[in-house]
Amino acid sequence: MAITKFPRFLLVLIFTLTILKMKAQDHNLMVRIAEIEIYPEYIQEYGDILQKEAAASIQKEPGVIAIFPMFEKNQHHLIKIVEIYANKDAYESHLQTPHFLHYKTATMKMVKSLKLVDMDALDTKSMSLLFKKMAN
Repeated sequence: MAITKFPRFLLVLIFTLTILKMKAQDHNLMVRIAEIEIYPEYIQEYGDILQKEAAASIQKEPGVIAIFPMFEKNQHHLIKIVEIYANKDAYESHLQTPHFLHYKTATMKMVKSLKLVDMDALDTKSMSLLFKKMAN
């Protein structure tokens, strides 16, 4: 499963959208970390569905700044997804998209546990520098 490898163009897109959205929304970002435990027999299938959902969200939704899925080393059944939305409305809109609804229904039986953790950035001004470094 190659969940952690993002194409360079996607990182540049994430950076660009982050800068534009942060300026436009005055740092009104919604940041969340999803902590998901997958039943081991579904690791590959879940990863394939998640990759498609994350890519569709970035490509089709201007309010989705980042959906960055990853798994713990040596424990591929433990998934973390860093999600960054332009604002709460962008998040609420994301939940209604066909690609998210497909992901949610297709993976429901695969998920052993799900925890959503809302986050606040300690330094919103430096957040854009993170994406700029990743794009280089």
